Amino acid sequence: MGLDNTILVIGGTGTVGSRVAARLRAAGRDVRAVSRQTVPRFDWADPGTWAAALDGVPTMFILLPDQTAMPEGFLPAALRTGVRRVVLHSDRGLEVMGLDHLQRAEQEVRDSGAEWTIVRPDWFHQDFETFFRQPVIDGRLCVPVGDARQGFIDADDIAAVEVAALTGDDLLGELVEVTGPRALSFGAAVAEIAAATGREITFDGTAGGYREAMRADGLPDEVIEMLIGGFGRLAARGDTKPTGTVERILNRPGRDFSDYVADAVARDVWNPAG
Repeated sequence: MGLDNTILVIGGTGTVGSRVAARLRAAGRDVRAVSRQTVPRFDWADPGTWAAALDGVPTMFILLPDQTAMPEGFLPAALRTGVRRVVLHSDRGLEVMGLDHLQRAEQEVRDSGAEWTIVRPDWFHQDFETFFRQPVIDGRLCVPVGDARQGFIDADDIAAVEVAALTGDDLLGELVEVTGPRALSFGAAVAEIAAATGREITFDGTAGGYREAMRADGLPDEVIEMLIGGFGRLAARGDTKPTGTVERILNRPGRDFSDYVADAVARDVWNPAG
């Protein structure tokens, strides 16, 4: 394939971005997955790295690092080099959690003049092997959302939806909210992991438990209270109703949390010695 068929994947080394890049390659597409460690190197904070990454690509996938805003001049620079389609990975909780940088990024993508799709996933199954892995291993996970049921979704399903947006026309101009096929509370999710691993793991959904755990990790009180406020709003939103968008877009069921847990156990994800 020629250079003008290359798809740029920004954030292509993380949980979702690496899956997007792998799926595109498996489909025979030319992929340029970039980060601060790749060649060409890409750094949001260094505009001098943008041109080499953008050169010759009409289609671009963007996954911003946590708490990183998209620089004001980036999308205009991308359009000047020939980018015509942008797929942005966002977050279903962006309003309630106060993720202003993602709200701004969504608006910038809509206003850019490019074809666009915005994908908003819920919590990942794989959060239990990244952000929440150590608490699960330690036997106690604290997230102050009470027993509100969440729309946990597998990262492979998120990536498949985003690849569909990158390579087809059906999702142009859509804001796509994706969840797994079954909503369950954090407590129920932790209970499934405990049963599958044969270990005792508890869940604390209170603000007090979270505050205690975060202080023990050295997080400043002002940050803790800001996070508790966001999680409180997430809990107040109530139970998630699965959106069915994975099934609609991919014409297959989304991966259930139980299937993820069985696979994670087989990979020894929660082995304390790992």
